[in-house]
Amino acid sequence: MRRLLIKGGRVLDPAENVDAVLDVLVEDDRVSAVGVDLSAEAEVLDASGLLVCPGFIDMHVHLRDPGEEYKEDMASGTRAAARGGFTAIACMPNTQPVIDNRALVEALLRKTQNMGCVRVYPICALSKGQKGEELAELADMRQAGAVAASDDGHPVQNGQLMRLALDYLRPFDMPVINHAEDKSLTEGAVMHEGSVSTLLGLRGMPAEAEELMVARDLMLARLTGGRLHIPHVSTKGAVELIAAYKSQGFKVTCEVAPHHLLLTDKIVRETWYDTNTKVNPPLRSLEHVEALHQAIKEGVIDAIASDHAPHHQDDKLVEYDYAAFGISGLETSVGLMARRLVHEGSLSWADLIRLYSLHPARILNVEGGSLAQGVRADITIIAPELEGTVTAQAFASKGRNTPFEGWKFKGAPWGTVVGGDVVMWEGRLTGGNKVT
Repeated sequence: MRRLLIKGGRVLDPAENVDAVLDVLVEDDRVSAVGVDLSAEAEVLDASGLLVCPGFIDMHVHLRDPGEEYKEDMASGTRAAARGGFTAIACMPNTQPVIDNRALVEALLRKTQNMGCVRVYPICALSKGQKGEELAELADMRQAGAVAASDDGHPVQNGQLMRLALDYLRPFDMPVINHAEDKSLTEGAVMHEGSVSTLLGLRGMPAEAEELMVARDLMLARLTGGRLHIPHVSTKGAVELIAAYKSQGFKVTCEVAPHHLLLTDKIVRETWYDTNTKVNPPLRSLEHVEALHQAIKEGVIDAIASDHAPHHQDDKLVEYDYAAFGISGLETSVGLMARRLVHEGSLSWADLIRLYSLHPARILNVEGGSLAQGVRADITIIAPELEGTVTAQAFASKGRNTPFEGWKFKGAPWGTVVGGDVVMWEGRLTGGNKVT
């Protein structure tokens, strides 16, 4: 029997209302005890001065595998996740080929077991080929291990198809995730529509393009009773709509990406068209950023997810109009959010853990979000006062496309334990890759 003893850390487990200096004993892949002065013949990790938390889950990641392994692959993507403090990630299906059938879900999971160092939960395509014309075999893929359905990157424009997906997946209690964008309003657009886009001469995406789609999907969730999850929410109007529907008891959840909380559209001008600032949804104006922060404080936003979108430098070293959308975010998410929301903001560490662990686990209906006795030993350990600087060249990810180069963080991942195996410690990967 393998034993791991994590000694003297501040155990923060919002699910169990635990906040105390305790020891955590792991036997094989399960938490066997949490208490004071535990002892056992075990590998010992000294967690003095550290936060010991339920494993963090990033529920919105692009692994690029299969088909674009030159941008990211299973090994590099899961190493980046471990470095970022994540014990699990949920990967989007817009790969080549699209993950739209049972065989591809199963193949992805096999690759995870062979090459991954954190858990990978597949999100399957909502429609065949992500073409938005015909539902994919969703029940088959659910049975194979898919945790949600999405045509991410390809917003479902057909309202009837979205209605069918919400209705069909309701008995499975499986969330439908739809990129909120009315494409008729964003054709050829590359940034937020406003004074900055006008000044720079770039075509802009109006906030209403997101809000119209959010409003439609909320109405369809009300009609069907299905579970709707809205990804990377970025506008004031969107969070107001979500808050209104939540107050009525409808099954709707949402996430926000760190870059939408930290950056405004002004950075495109300030960095002279740096394509690392090009993302979809785009970086919005200050009023939207302030609304997102307020929505986090009020509990309207359920989770923080990186929307990790790694790209090869050739996809970014072009004119702004032609550059790919996306930011490589797995390794910067926790440190930057800890600095902004905990050290400089008004959230507690327990609040942040809910956004990164408890709530993502509940939204995806996967095991996690707790350190209770008997649960799987997926554990994130944070150094709450550790300060550092974002350096893209040090990323484990193949994607170095970040607008946060040189930014300071405070409160960084120190250790990542997956199923009782220490896959990262002191910020360094240990070489472990067993995922059970």
